[in-house]
Amino acid sequence: MGKRQAQVWAGIDAGKGHHWAAVVDETGATLWSKKIDNDETAILTVLSEILDLAGEVHWAVDISGTSSALLLALLAAHGQQAVHVPGRTVNRMSGAYRGEAKTDARDAYVIAETARHRRDFASIDVPAQLAADLALLTAHRTDLVADRVRMINRLRDVLTGVFPALERAFDYSSHKGALVLLTGYQSPAAIRRRGRSRLTAWPASRSVRSADAIAATALEAAQAQQTALPGEDIAAQIVADLAAQILALDERLKRIDRQIRAMFHSHPQAEIIESLPGMGPILGAEFVVAAGDLSAYVDAGHLASAAGLVPVPRDSGRRTGNLHRPQRYSRRLRRVFYMSAQTSIIREGPNRDFYLKKRGEGCKHVQAVIALARRRASVLWALLRDGRVFTSAPPVTQAA
Repeated sequence: MGKRQAQVWAGIDAGKGHHWAAVVDETGATLWSKKIDNDETAILTVLSEILDLAGEVHWAVDISGTSSALLLALLAAHGQQAVHVPGRTVNRMSGAYRGEAKTDARDAYVIAETARHRRDFASIDVPAQLAADLALLTAHRTDLVADRVRMINRLRDVLTGVFPALERAFDYSSHKGALVLLTGYQSPAAIRRRGRSRLTAWPASRSVRSADAIAATALEAAQAQQTALPGEDIAAQIVADLAAQILALDERLKRIDRQIRAMFHSHPQAEIIESLPGMGPILGAEFVVAAGDLSAYVDAGHLASAAGLVPVPRDSGRRTGNLHRPQRYSRRLRRVFYMSAQTSIIREGPNRDFYLKKRGEGCKHVQAVIALARRRASVLWALLRDGRVFTSAPPVTQAA
């Protein structure tokens, strides 16, 4: 350890409260291993110690999320580049080394050794301010959407137990007027007592369209159930509370959508991304976050492969030509291309024509959408490369 090495590999097992770093030399011998608090002063101290060990340090981290955000930012600030060693790879590589113990120190050593043997891991780039802001907003929006789905399912479940006719009458996931009605009236008896005219006034006074139709549907459901079920009063309170929470959550989602839209439009390539049919500002923002630096994709195939849209072979012996879905890819990037492809086939155009062509060839719906998503990945990569917006007509080929 007293002699300065030419190059070393530093593996970091990242965590919320602390990290563990291990440094190995060219022979795989451990030169340095220590626990690091997830604190700026502690990380800077360790960074100085490791940089003193060798002229060149190759950094590897198993987590590239919020747990290692401070660590990666400090590494980038000091001109150090880290690569991402996936946790699945670390788990499998652990079996190649002696012992069965599972400790942070051993994991850090395995990460360093894996980075020493393999040079094809993806580099971790600290996102720019715009990408970091979009990442936080889109992740928060995803959480709110999941909360909304959970609350709607809970509301339908409670309402089914006391008023199944009203539960069947509306689609509460997309009907604001029905939710507004539930904030005031939840039981058959209460709806019948209120009457159609006064029942119409409740949603109408809260700026709900087609208030009379909503009142008529609710009254019809109430007339179909004359029996009061056990727990009706408590269930009515729960339903009213859930409906109010869902309406408030919808307002929060609208504000976040406006914020994401305004921030995404400040991106220099926003017009190009949004010009692709089916790619709106929300999916466009998720694409910017999931794809990262587009210069890392040397061609359209690399972008499609990162999204899991390129099948991989699993051949053995005489069994050849077995193509399967890959296991290691960006789920978020795949979702962006899949959802945008599914949205693009709603309207007439080249996307719908390609989808119908694949269906005519015998592909199922999901297979046809994935094939379309693969084609769209190539188109989007070419648009970003050339710096032009999407047009239905192909560009004119110019002579060299």
